[in-house]
Amino acid sequence: MSKILASQLLDLLGGTENIDDIYNCMTRVRVTTKDRSRIDMERVKELEGVNGIVDDDEFQIILGPGAAEKTRREMEKQIGETGPDGSASKKKGVKYLLKKIGNIFIPLIPALVASGLINGIVNFAVNSGVDTGLSWVQVMQLIGGAFFTIIGVLVGFNTAKEFGGTPALGAISGALIFNPALDEMELFGEMLVSGRGGLFAVMMSAFLMAMLEQQIRKVVPNSLDLIVTSTITVFVVGLITVIGLQPVGAVLSEGIIVSINWVLEVGGIFAGAVLAAVFLPLVLVGLHHGLTPIHLEYIQNIGYTPIFTILGMAGAGQVGAAVAIYVKTKSKRLKNIIKGTLPVGFLGIGEPLLYGVTLPLGRPFLTACLGAAFGGAYQALMTTGAINIGVSGISLLPLIADGKYIHYIIGLVLGYAGGFVFTYMFGFKEKMVENLDR
Repeated sequence: MSKILASQLLDLLGGTENIDDIYNCMTRVRVTTKDRSRIDMERVKELEGVNGIVDDDEFQIILGPGAAEKTRREMEKQIGETGPDGSASKKKGVKYLLKKIGNIFIPLIPALVASGLINGIVNFAVNSGVDTGLSWVQVMQLIGGAFFTIIGVLVGFNTAKEFGGTPALGAISGALIFNPALDEMELFGEMLVSGRGGLFAVMMSAFLMAMLEQQIRKVVPNSLDLIVTSTITVFVVGLITVIGLQPVGAVLSEGIIVSINWVLEVGGIFAGAVLAAVFLPLVLVGLHHGLTPIHLEYIQNIGYTPIFTILGMAGAGQVGAAVAIYVKTKSKRLKNIIKGTLPVGFLGIGEPLLYGVTLPLGRPFLTACLGAAFGGAYQALMTTGAINIGVSGISLLPLIADGKYIHYIIGLVLGYAGGFVFTYMFGFKEKMVENLDR
């Protein structure tokens, strides 16, 4: 199916020669073309398997979880690329950087979700009074924690790959920074600390590894490339990492966490409301994945991320808005769309609702954001947090830190209610249904 769909999409996007850049997030294939006028948008929308499109800076094709990555891979295969590093895109800036960070972490999300849910089940059981000495609890903790013992290696691998380097050399960056042997070493009179700088240091080190490798390769003869290029790269960047990048990464990660904590402490419920309300616009342009390393730094430092539950209220606002539209509309087609997308919305996958219902209708998108603010404000007030990331909505419940399950549920209900009330009263009129057919 993905092979046929990929071929059809490439034809309707103006052919392989018209593709400038291609990548995917969880539910969408994102394409940058050389000539936008060659895209046949109407026929793309009509393709079987396409749930909708977004015509933004990038042309986004909504396919759903799993299908997006499979189709993107097949499209790259047919184009002749090997991945994002084969891209011809030369755009720079904050959006470019956050897109790159997203590409580093998106392949890790299935493992984050699986490990997080297993840890969440154990967390829920322990908070309910289950003995941590039981064998099945220890085995589940072992399974749930396995991914996090190598996350630095995987982030380094993906970073080097994303920036055109040898992935295995990037993996060395992660292995070096999280190597327990660092805890027994002293440098310039100070003890080294494994994991210092976290994933920020890993990404900086792997990026430098990729850049230096490419420069060395330009001057090394082909006959010596295998031995000389990789050896010099690992040695030089390894020294720079231990001496410089780990401390710099530590300052960066600690600075970000301190800044966010300050915003939440000073802004309180207002900060929570604003963060929840503006999260969906970030999702629209694909910048939300740039927050992933911040969540993971929080988890590494304090055991949970306090902003994930706040941002997750954006999906609750979408659900509430969709329910309000379902109640008000007379359109059977729109009711069927909502019935098909609402269940996964409750489970924390909000993009089908976003791109299939609220965004095409226009105003409900805004009222959903306003509704989300109520849930975000409550989560900030109660200082809830998540011990892992990857899911939201009801699915996030087992991952709530410090046993604050009731508070999380109350915030979720407030998000549902806020989205429903704002949309029912101000966000939807029947004539908006015409927008879905455009």
